[in-house]
Amino acid sequence: MARRRLKLIFGPSLVKEPVIYQLGRKFEIVTNLRRADVTRDQGWVLLEVSGEPEELDKGVEYLESRGVKVQPAEGDLVE
Repeated sequence: MARRRLKLIFGPSLVKEPVIYQLGRKFEIVTNLRRADVTRDQGWVLLEVSGEPEELDKGVEYLESRGVKVQPAEGDLVE
């Protein structure tokens, strides 16, 4: 099982959408919210994800297709 740390950036059209929930439901991905700052107009989330590498890749593609900007996040993963 692989783990990654991602920074997700949401625009106003996605702030109220359950995108992280959908990520876990559509793919075999476990999500762990580490930090977030969300307003009515925009938001970012620092998210740890774990799962099979192929599922993680599909999950990132899904997020990007929904309009989420996905960046690798620096720092250690919590063991």
